[in-house]
Amino acid sequence: MNKTILAAIALSALLVAGYWGMKSGQERGPDMQTATTRPSTAPEGVPMVEVKTIELSGKEALGETAFTAKCASCHGENAAGRNGMGPPLVHKIYEPSHHGDHAFLLAAQNGVRAHHWPFGDMAPVEGLTQSDVANIVAYVRALQRANGIQ
Repeated sequence: MNKTILAAIALSALLVAGYWGMKSGQERGPDMQTATTRPSTAPEGVPMVEVKTIELSGKEALGETAFTAKCASCHGENAAGRNGMGPPLVHKIYEPSHHGDHAFLLAAQNGVRAHHWPFGDMAPVEGLTQSDVANIVAYVRALQRANGIQ
């Protein structure tokens, strides 16, 4: 076989593998169990991932209070997501190397277009200061670290 045919076969195999990966919507979850970026068939509002909780420091505790008041209605208690309502933030997708701390500030201030999950766009969050968001980020990052997301 010539090199062009071999390259075409290899490219086709990569495309098929990529298609099946996208079709399944599967990613490795924070506890290395399979977690999906699509809502499950579970009832609406139930947590999407299991989150190990920890004792929080000052800034993290302030962040938990702000998160509970402004974010948990969509992102769930302990940032575990709510099926059909909002994604878990304790998820590999939100690890610091992919969604840096500033991304949380921009999302809270400006809202964000849906790009990983099918929940629709996130509206800006009213009544949060930059300090509030920094505390929320500290809280979410502490939960992520406790659940193996670095």
